[in-house]
Amino acid sequence: MVLNRVVITGRGAVSPFGLGVERLVENLWAGNSAVCVMEEWRGIEGLKSCIAAPVPPFDYKSLLPRTVRRSMGKMAIYANLATMEAVRDAGIDDELLKSGKTGAAIGSTTGSPAVYEKFYARYLPNNAFEGIKSGEFFKMMGHTCTANVCLALGIRGEQWAPVSACTSSSQAVGLGYLLVQTGRQEVVLCGGSEETHASVTGVFDLLRAASYRNDDPESACRPFDTGRDGVVCGGGSGILVLENYEHAKTRGAKIYGEIVGFGNVNDAGHIANPDKDSMVRAMKNAMDEAGLRAEDIDYVNAHATGTELGDVAEAAAIGVAVDSSTPVSSFKGHLGHTLGASGTLELIGVLEMMERGEILPTRNLEDVDPRCADARLETEKRKAEIRTVLKNNFALGGVNTSLAITKVNL
Repeated sequence: MVLNRVVITGRGAVSPFGLGVERLVENLWAGNSAVCVMEEWRGIEGLKSCIAAPVPPFDYKSLLPRTVRRSMGKMAIYANLATMEAVRDAGIDDELLKSGKTGAAIGSTTGSPAVYEKFYARYLPNNAFEGIKSGEFFKMMGHTCTANVCLALGIRGEQWAPVSACTSSSQAVGLGYLLVQTGRQEVVLCGGSEETHASVTGVFDLLRAASYRNDDPESACRPFDTGRDGVVCGGGSGILVLENYEHAKTRGAKIYGEIVGFGNVNDAGHIANPDKDSMVRAMKNAMDEAGLRAEDIDYVNAHATGTELGDVAEAAAIGVAVDSSTPVSSFKGHLGHTLGASGTLELIGVLEMMERGEILPTRNLEDVDPRCADARLETEKRKAEIRTVLKNNFALGGVNTSLAITKVNL
């Protein structure tokens, strides 16, 4: 079987910095942080972490007609707007969208947590369904983002919805890569979406993995730093258009990069603790599939959420799978951890680094933890030729992913 080459031809974003890829990129290059204090959370009993990186408020009603958004919670709205931008960027016309040759793979950690709260706030006190609207389920279901995108855009190809917490969008890209590679689809709209909610941060709080720097939010998320104290959750959506290379070339599409390998492994050791060896296997599998050697990798974009166990394990894994001289950084200090959206939102930043020939450092990394010394951690923005990268994402539940992406020689 001859496998198709798979390229990225479109990018769309709704991020903690606002609407659009341009706003995301501008703020990443300016070194800004989107983390802020969530004043409304301070009254929640037992919640110690009151910081997050939410999507700023915007008038979504003017951007999406009620006929399509009535079945959407916030995260589905974010996914639709990011997808619309990615489709415009790629120049995908309506005929191709609705032809059956275009599919969608868009994941999230759960359905809309705000709608879950609203639903159970009505149901539980009186053990009654009276007053609950019939459409609430469509905002709560695990595949709400991809289902609503397909409905709004008339997508008739394959619909998939990886639900694997922090690897949801990375698995979506990996799945899209496999669908296009094997010829099941010409185009796949891939990514993830998430919305900020106290219950989401509360989960990390219960795991003792959330940051408690409520008095210094912009410095709270500190991947690889000795002063890090945990995760800061964020929201948004990142969508990429994946396409058969020959198809993209024929229609003259701009190509941001080519996906050449996908590692996706389970560690089966612990439901919450990271596993270095599984991280190594994910990276090596991506490299082996792409025919790449350690010396071919110009940059690694780390998952690096700012937890002690996760950062140390990933730095050690990069040292084994790649080496200790390859540049490494994370975007969590800028964006917080956008969970199911993190893979694609961060990958948009990586693609921009490849295009500009610049490496961005990890924000808030001031004092590198000696236990993370197996990785060459970048602390300053600098020029560099970046042709081949690895993008890592790992999730609770033992999921470990790594994507290998290269520049395309046209």
